[in-house]
Amino acid sequence: MAKRIIWSSQAVNDRKNILQYWNDRNKSNAYSIKLNRLFVEAVKLISEHPKIGKPTDFGNVRAKIVRDYILFFEEEEEQILILAIWDTRQNPDKLNLL
Repeated sequence: MAKRIIWSSQAVNDRKNILQYWNDRNKSNAYSIKLNRLFVEAVKLISEHPKIGKPTDFGNVRAKIVRDYILFFEEEEEQILILAIWDTRQNPDKLNLL
């Protein structure tokens, strides 16, 4: 059975900023729509199979790769918390999940 998904405010802002970046860069929302669809599909897969993500060094946090991004999430008893979406082309020292 699929678990309920909860998006943190950071993850919501990350997704919004990523999609807006591609809208501005491409002067079109076609790629953003496609990328958002990939995020939605990944989250659906995570909700059905929470162990699919790779374990991280951040406690119980797992990671799922979506193109050039990593979706960080944490499985709880009855839900999945989406913590952040990270652009892998950034300096990893900037990543702060805590």
